[in-house]
Amino acid sequence: QVQLVESGGGLVQPGGSLRLSCAASGFTLDTRAIGWFRQFPGKVREGVSCISANNSTSYYVDSVKGRFTISRDDAKNTVYLQMNSLNSEDTAVYYCATRPYYCSNYRGSYRTWGQGTQVTVSS
Repeated sequence: QVQLVESGGGLVQPGGSLRLSCAASGFTLDTRAIGWFRQFPGKVREGVSCISANNSTSYYVDSVKGRFTISRDDAKNTVYLQMNSLNSEDTAVYYCATRPYYCSNYRGSYRTWGQGTQVTVSS
């Protein structure tokens, strides 16, 4: 069964950190780009970060640049999102998704999605 499973979400205080994981099963990630997305209540899902196959390129939305870092460990078939200096505006459900090789701004090109993990930043 092809699936992505996110983990690592939770409740954190402002200024704190979390590391999200996206583990793949049923297929290998080494030839695939992985994107992290988030969805605020009542809003469209937005792209947060993406890393292409072979670590060749990575992208970040402006609001997380300098705070979030995406990385991948193909040996573990897992992609990570290290989130530092979190603030209340980062509160959302975070999803990972995959598409072949290269990152894309077109959300519809990501065909396999995880179930999401809640991140709540609150004191």
